[in-house]
Amino acid sequence: NVNLDNGIKFNVDDKVFDLKYRGFYNIYNIQWYNNAIYYERGSNMVVIKEVKTKKDLKKFVKFPLKLYRNNPAFVPVLISDEINEFTKETNDAFSYCESRQFLAYRDGKIVGRVAGILNHQYNKKCNVNQMRFTRLDAIDDPEVFKALFDTIIEYAKEKGNNEVIGPIGFCDLDKQGLLIEGFDQISMYITPYNEAYYPKHYEDYGFKKAVDWVEYKITMPEEPDPKLEKISNFVQKRYGYKVIELKDVKQVMGLVKDGLHIMNEVYSHLYGYVALTDLQIEQFSKTLEPLINIDFVCAVTNRDDELIAYGFVAPSVGKAFQKGHGHLFPLTIFRLMKALKHNDTIDLYSVGVRHQYQNTGANAIILNEIMKACHKHGIKYAETGPELVTNTQVQAQWKDYEKTIHKRRRCYSKFI
Repeated sequence: NVNLDNGIKFNVDDKVFDLKYRGFYNIYNIQWYNNAIYYERGSNMVVIKEVKTKKDLKKFVKFPLKLYRNNPAFVPVLISDEINEFTKETNDAFSYCESRQFLAYRDGKIVGRVAGILNHQYNKKCNVNQMRFTRLDAIDDPEVFKALFDTIIEYAKEKGNNEVIGPIGFCDLDKQGLLIEGFDQISMYITPYNEAYYPKHYEDYGFKKAVDWVEYKITMPEEPDPKLEKISNFVQKRYGYKVIELKDVKQVMGLVKDGLHIMNEVYSHLYGYVALTDLQIEQFSKTLEPLINIDFVCAVTNRDDELIAYGFVAPSVGKAFQKGHGHLFPLTIFRLMKALKHNDTIDLYSVGVRHQYQNTGANAIILNEIMKACHKHGIKYAETGPELVTNTQVQAQWKDYEKTIHKRRRCYSKFI
């Protein structure tokens, strides 16, 4: 038994290590292998290895595919998109963030992963000193979770941070929130999944609730709402607002980029939000393009033809991506195209109205256009993305509809 409260240093093959894990450990074997430290606690040996190569990054990205391979609620992201997310050359979030990724091994097999993110822009904006973590996935084992949490805590201490929060990504368009309710509900393509054993491991380690998000499943009315139609027409006539007639995907993508600039304005006060850079907006637009169905995108201009409001909605594509297992095979593309044209569920990605127009009824125009598109395509349900429980203004949009909270997510915090 070795007390490591103050840390110890030791030599292995002329390499000096500073072992920083806290508490009492039974150390039976310490090995140096491929830039990783093996340490043994009791009878379980866990290895934490930092991702340094493209090969390791691919393993990092693909681990959830194996972990959740038999779970019908899990929706994989494209492997190529996720690799791009953690590559400096393809993700401009690295212009204001730094990140390290880690894999946990036992008996030579990957049993967990986690990434740490230091978001300098958010820390400066909010005058905090936080280390974020994201993509924490692991088998149901307290030793594996502890090893991963220990690794992020040590990374935070190296950077001089005094708080660790997560799961939360680089920016608001990244994965965020640990699922704490709704484990049997299929994920949206844009949201992460985890199984029911995760929250206990977080709380056992000492993490506390920071914020919660909720996701609604809304039952669409069988007919368009005449009251909403009347309000929409009145607002357009009174203020000179116009709904843009969309003709092709190229036109839509231009509006998507303009809409993301509006999002920077209207979402700036939300927890964890940092403004997207122009290059991030360009990068995200390319990711979103395959999901576009013109009928489900709405844009509103004022008398001067300036964009003042947008609605980005798309048919649910989760099931189409499930069978692709992270790859965009020809058959996956076929399923995707089919889902975009024939579906009974839509995903509400984002709705935004510029501040100075938020009390003028512009939002009613967006909702009315979405409802008409749903009626045209036979949509029965709409699922929202994660909405902060404190964001009552957004949740008020659904007050007149039959709905249920079918998922809840949490960001945890731990001061160190």
